[in-house]
Amino acid sequence: MGYTVGEKILLAHAPGAKSIAPGDFIMAKVDFCFGNDITAPIAIQEFKKLGKKKVFNQKRIALIPDHFLPAKDMRSANQAAVLKKFAKEYGIVNYFEIGEMGVEHALLPERGLILPGDLVVGADSHTCTHGALGAFTTGVGSTDLAYAMATGQCWFKVPETIKLVFKGRTRKWVCGKDLILHAIGDLGVAGARYKSLEITGDTIDQLPMDDRFTMCNMAIEAGAKNGIICADKTTESYVKKAVRKYKQQRKAYKVYKSDEDAVYADVREYNTSKLEPVVASPHLPSNALPISELKNIKINQAVIGSCTNGRISDLKQAAAVLKNRKVDPNTRLIIIPATQAIYKEAVQEGYAETFIKAGAVFCTPSCGPCLGGHMGILSEGEVAIATTNRNFVGRMGHPKSFVYLSNPAIAAASAVKGKVAHPADL
Repeated sequence: MGYTVGEKILLAHAPGAKSIAPGDFIMAKVDFCFGNDITAPIAIQEFKKLGKKKVFNQKRIALIPDHFLPAKDMRSANQAAVLKKFAKEYGIVNYFEIGEMGVEHALLPERGLILPGDLVVGADSHTCTHGALGAFTTGVGSTDLAYAMATGQCWFKVPETIKLVFKGRTRKWVCGKDLILHAIGDLGVAGARYKSLEITGDTIDQLPMDDRFTMCNMAIEAGAKNGIICADKTTESYVKKAVRKYKQQRKAYKVYKSDEDAVYADVREYNTSKLEPVVASPHLPSNALPISELKNIKINQAVIGSCTNGRISDLKQAAAVLKNRKVDPNTRLIIIPATQAIYKEAVQEGYAETFIKAGAVFCTPSCGPCLGGHMGILSEGEVAIATTNRNFVGRMGHPKSFVYLSNPAIAAASAVKGKVAHPADL
């Protein structure tokens, strides 16, 4: 019996294990771990209780205060200060402050810090994003992060795997966000609970890395333990460029592929050639519908950014829609690049100017309004469309506000029309 790509990575990181199977509990060595300004302070508190004089590896830990910086209040400032102090005290190399930081799930791959074949834990549920690199990456609690920082290990229950096969060439304005929303609509928000989502098919072979990150990012929205796409030439090109640009010492990695006789709990196939842009209605990501089925839904706010869709190709897509157009006067458009490097590139490419001329706000990198943090909180009764990953009750502000999820082109077109719209409607 063969192994899936995820099972191979777990087995390779479990010292002494000769075989594994779904349901097994293993202790495994992690290649990298990280936390943010919400989760890391708790991990640091627990780490101190262990009485450790040093972390397992000063170069294999990252601390990124991305959720509430620039600090929105005294409490968020204090949270960030905890990270900064710990990083200095224990010599954490990968601490990223304002001016060089970004949303963790965009920043770490951009910096070449996570490689194919890695086993990674992060104290954030969207750690599954990094599975797009052909790594096994999953979110953990703050106490697990503390143990990983101290020992370089973490426990895992080997998950079953669901294989998602996407076939066909996508239409214009259809991207990775639409593919994963369509799949979540099929699976449901608990359909892949504690399972690994292996994403494959000729459609995926054609997708650029940005779209792959988007798809793995939202694996958790189906309840999955992780999302993963086997590394290929596109992946290796991305990784080598990042490692070279930021002069990372870690250059060696191993590419794993699923065996032909690997066992899957379920296999789902999707024909993407007929798929139109998908929008998830409140209050679940699984409420996914073709945009043609959503009529006259007025919006008060549009948000383009987050760890899901804040990369340069997302901003390029939005700029193409907004070029020589104006945002509806009754609508706020907030655009947040995911990292400082993306911010800089958006300025150099003229996208930032396009956004500002259209009447949008172009913000510093941050998670911002995605989790109801800051920089775009909704009031009672307000409706938003966002490229973020969750639209739960109260996710972006008031419990009686409403959030629709879409790709960047749909969000931009909706901002112009003042209602949920397709670029073809402009």
